[in-house]
Amino acid sequence: MTKPFQFTADDVKVEKRETVFQGFFRMDKLWLTHRRFDGEDMPIFTRELFIRGDATCVLPYDPQRDEVVLLEQFRLGALGRNQSPWLLELVAGMNEDGESPEEVAQREGQEEAGLTFEPLEKICDYLVSPGGSTEMIHLYCGRVSTENAGGLYGMEHEHEDIRAHVVSAEDAIAMIHDGRINNAAAIIALQWLELNRARLRKGWQ
Repeated sequence: MTKPFQFTADDVKVEKRETVFQGFFRMDKLWLTHRRFDGEDMPIFTRELFIRGDATCVLPYDPQRDEVVLLEQFRLGALGRNQSPWLLELVAGMNEDGESPEEVAQREGQEEAGLTFEPLEKICDYLVSPGGSTEMIHLYCGRVSTENAGGLYGMEHEHEDIRAHVVSAEDAIAMIHDGRINNAAAIIALQWLELNRARLRKGWQ
């Protein structure tokens, strides 16, 4: 059996690329071909690609109180579904040029929840929707104290309106199991917490 990952970016040829939309986000159209598993080349085809920078997300966790901080805010992409478009999410923000994910985590922790993380533990990096988007998420868990956490936050010039909620780890994990939390970063981070909670409670005290 052939092992996976036999191809690299060198096996893709972009014949033409143009920007078809530039607004808050950017969309490019590509004409491309690539190697096929049968050894032939794919006929040239077109795809639209959503150009979106990387982002960093953090699950704030207090191991002493066994609580997390989750942010509630409006999300346009959830509008029109059979649910509220106000979601419970992680601390998150777009990575700016020259910023490390850890620097983004600390900046967004302050702006969105008034929190500083010490330490930050890497969970994973993952591609959000690689069929049509360039975005990569850098996902972390950060130790905080939830003693005085919660309240209203957000950058008004960015049209942010955020309520930070302090939730028991048990209740947060229950919300991913029953579907009340249904965004990928929060699901992955809370499932990771479910697996690593005992270790963090012992090692982060």
